[in-house]
Amino acid sequence: MTLLRLRNSVFSKAPPVSTDRKAAIAAYKERKTIAGIYVVRCAVASEAWVGQAPNLETIKNRIWFTLRQGSHPCRSLQAAWNAHGEAGLAFGECERLEDEESAYVRDALLKERALHWRTELKAEAI
Repeated sequence: MTLLRLRNSVFSKAPPVSTDRKAAIAAYKERKTIAGIYVVRCAVASEAWVGQAPNLETIKNRIWFTLRQGSHPCRSLQAAWNAHGEAGLAFGECERLEDEESAYVRDALLKERALHWRTELKAEAI
């Protein structure tokens, strides 16, 4: 058997995908996301930061990850994290937006509502 045949026979056999896994992948792709406005507060320093997200269920994890890595783009939020740690910051939802068919309309509404909440809470943008 030549080397090429041997290599092709070893790499050509992909493991079969179970129907449970296929169903789980399909359900994940079809899940509804909830867009909205969120706030991160530092009780010690009395500071707040407001942001917008197309998926509120995942944004906290993303923010906390970048803060732990020391690489969050909002310097004042990163400084508060460095000074007070995870226990010093709290994450909360300000508003959930209704499902929009158009991404353009959703994004425009997110920007408008984020501006409203930044003004209302006297907060910085994330």
